[in-house]
Formats: sequence, C-alpha cells, structure tokens
Amino acid sequence: MPRETSIIKRAISRDGGIRVIFCDSTAVVRRSCEIHHTSKTMTAALGRVLTATSLMASLLKDRDNTLTLQFRGDGPAGSVVCVGDYKGNVRGYADNMDVELPPNAQGKLNVGGAIGRGSMYVIKDLGMSEPYVGVSPIVSGEIAEDVTEYFASSEQTPTVCALGVRVDRDNMCFAAGGYLVQLMPGYDEGDVEKLETNVKMAGSVSKQIADGLDGDEIIAMLFDGIEYEMFDEFDIAYLCPCERSRYLRALVSLNEKDMQELYDAGEPVETRCQFCGRTYVFELEELRQARAKAKEEKEAKEEKEKEPADPSDGEGKGEGQ
Repeated sequence: MPRETSIIKRAISRDGGIRVIFCDSTAVVRRSCEIHHTSKTMTAALGRVLTATSLMASLLKDRDNTLTLQFRGDGPAGSVVCVGDYKGNVRGYADNMDVELPPNAQGKLNVGGAIGRGSMYVIKDLGMSEPYVGVSPIVSGEIAEDVTEYFASSEQTPTVCALGVRVDRDNMCFAAGGYLVQLMPGYDEGDVEKLETNVKMAGSVSKQIADGLDGDEIIAMLFDGIEYEMFDEFDIAYLCPCERSRYLRALVSLNEKDMQELYDAGEPVETRCQFCGRTYVFELEELRQARAKAKEEKEAKEEKEKEPADPSDGEGKGEGQ
C-alpha cells in the first residue's frame, strides 16, 4: 500500500562531505493526479517535476522562501511549473495535462518526448527585492538529468539526482520519489568512489519504493561503506495557498478597458487556480464596490503625501539644555 503521507528524509556523512536528501512523494503525486486528471505520460512528467521541486525547495533556509521550478520545452506538454516551500510542500501544473505518447526506446513512459528541448528555470524568492533566477538547458527532458545539469552549471555543486514515478492502468501513481546526492566542500575522494558504485547498484528509486523500501533503507544503500548520520525528516504535502482575496485584488487591479469588457459581458466572473483547481466566483457589483474602495484609498494616500511637513517636527533637536 502507498504511504498515506509523503516524506523527506535527510542524511549527511560523518565528515560532512556528502549529503543525501530523499523524498517518497507518492501521496503528493497521487494528489496531483486527482486534481489534474493527468495521462500516464503526464503523471510521470509532472510527478518527477513535483518531486524535484520538493527536494530542491527543502534546501531553502527561511520560512517565507519559495522555489519555482519551470520547464519550458518545445514538447507537447508545454510549460511545466511547480512551486515549493522550505518544508518541501509543493504544487504544480502543466499546460497540457492529457498528452500521451508511445513508450520511448527503453519501453518506458516518454517523459523526455513530452517535455522536449528548451530551458529549465529555477526561481528562488528569498525575500529580497528581486528573486534569484537560474537558467540551464534541458539536456534530456527526463527531469533528473536536467536537475543534475543545473546544479553543476549554475550552483557548482556536484550532484546526482534520481527521480521516478510508477503509474497504474488507471493513470494513478502508486509509487514516486527521488533523491539528491551532493558533494560538499571537504569531501573524501575514497567515499566518492564508494558513492558512485552505490548509486549504480541502487537502480530505480521508484521500483525501490514500489517494492516497499522506505527512506532509511534507501539512504543506507546509498551510504553503504560510508559513515553517516540521519539529519532530520518531515512530512510534505501537495499544498496550495490560493485565497479568494488574492483573486479579488487581481481583478480590482485590471485596467479600465479590461474591466469594462467584464461589465459589458454582464456575467459573474469565475476564476480558477491552475495549481489546485479551486474556483472563485465574483459578482459584478462586488467588483464595482471593491474597485471604488481601492480608488478611494489610493486617492486618500496621494492626498496625505501632498500635505506639507509639520514645521514643529524635530523642533528643539540639537539644542543645549
């Protein structure tokens, strides 16, 4: 039976030179299947990107940080966009959820064909004035290889990324997960050789999860012959923070021309979240009132800013006693 919750487990070698971040994302990917009604190929494609995003986002430092992983390829899937927070919670969507392709040359779901070639973007919102944006080429469209390339070219961190999604006949995920293995400053060359052998021996991470192996067992396989410690673990979820108020603010901020078109249509305005499928309906009168209130608040603010400074402000500063 698949896990009822998804989980991230993290471990580090005793000398601090190697870290492993493991994720069993089965429950997260199953939830994405339920929301988006994905085809088999897109269950695998979106599931891999969701898993990679969760792993990468869990490396963020602060509660308010987010990471967006976006694949803009020329394949029929269109853009695939996932967003994660520092606890690994994640959400995502693709332009075309029903793309189905014949198996690839290895007889597996053709994720690379669905994604195509193009660019992979990593956008980190770290609470600064501008987000960090990293770009690297899509080298295969199979996601794991593309993430490995990003870490090597954009963050200069030697990384092995493994991702996998198993899909049943009903297009539902029954096993999904992945891991990042990263070399940190001061790593031991002898341990790297052992690590390379262990990664090759480990095989498919989704098969390991489907066979019932848990994160502790998979991490132990990767660290075989290397002393290590479990660092921490925490549950993750498919989590969308969308709120009705955000959509209302977006509608209120429309320009006059676009707003008039909505009024002329004479119908309530329905919005839909791409990530979770929730819909929010707004009556035109509600929009008129909200727009009028926003205009009044803006005018009041502008008037206040025009008022001359109080000449008594700062009076007496610098005077002797």
